Amino acid sequence: MTGQILCASCQSPGTRFLKLVCASFQRKGFHTARSHCKNRTGAEHLWLTRHLRDPFVKAAKVESYRCRSAFKLLEMNERHQILRPGLQVLDCGAAPGAWSQVAVQKVNATGTGSLPVPSPWTSRLLVAFCWDACAVVNILAWIFVDIPAATSLMFPAVKPGYLRALAFEQDLSSPVGFVLGVDLLHIFPLEGATFLCPADVTDPRTSQRILELLPGGRADVILSDMAPNATGVRDLDHDRLISLCLSLLGMTPDILHPGGTFLCKTWAGSQSRELQRRLTEEFQRVRIIKPEASRKESSEVYFLATQYHGRKGTVKQ
Repeated sequence: MTGQILCASCQSPGTRFLKLVCASFQRKGFHTARSHCKNRTGAEHLWLTRHLRDPFVKAAKVESYRCRSAFKLLEMNERHQILRPGLQVLDCGAAPGAWSQVAVQKVNATGTGSLPVPSPWTSRLLVAFCWDACAVVNILAWIFVDIPAATSLMFPAVKPGYLRALAFEQDLSSPVGFVLGVDLLHIFPLEGATFLCPADVTDPRTSQRILELLPGGRADVILSDMAPNATGVRDLDHDRLISLCLSLLGMTPDILHPGGTFLCKTWAGSQSRELQRRLTEEFQRVRIIKPEASRKESSEVYFLATQYHGRKGTVKQ
């Protein structure tokens, strides 16, 4: 009989699957998770608890993004239209590749004219492993029917537009863009992106290689989610990050198209005004953005500078 799935024991595959998942979680010891935390320090336990409860961490797993930072760029792009099909993007501090994933989708770097959609089975399994056994029992049957609706319910802090982003297709005639990611760390390959790693973006040899890899030697958008290794000394870490942003800004005459966009992360502090002043000299408009996906307790903010014109005599046509 069509439209129904039956087995010899009169149990549906969905029912059997739920039982298998629950048994799997019990075998893996999810019911005794507290015992694994005894050897952690208070700070480590607090960080882990916050991380596991973070709706953007859970949503990133469901959406197959490499980390939660993808939602920061998605939000900023939704508000300010930073990326569109056909643009050439330089992603600095690209590891592990979440911003590059978003950029590849938005500029149509794969040339397919559509956004890559994660496998439904992948999404289901990721959800299962992000939730404890009781939650899986309660929601997995519904996920079989309506993944987008279920993810929206599970992650209310994540705007529905983000969760549905992978369901919309672009025009098949969309122009093809290009994404180049650079980082000191290794980045696993990503379809539609070119990665230059390990590489220091402030090294002149890296700058030359960037010019060689970018089609036409220019980018329309420079993204920077770079951050130095934290020392724990807030003022020192702030100064080092501002220095990285200023170094990258110094490369714009050689790399960024006139009219281009520059987006960089910084930590609020005494040197932020200097960075803002420099951006104001070289771009028509500068905004300070705090995405909802940024943790509230973090001093992280983003400078979005648009319509690059450079200082007189510095922009290479």
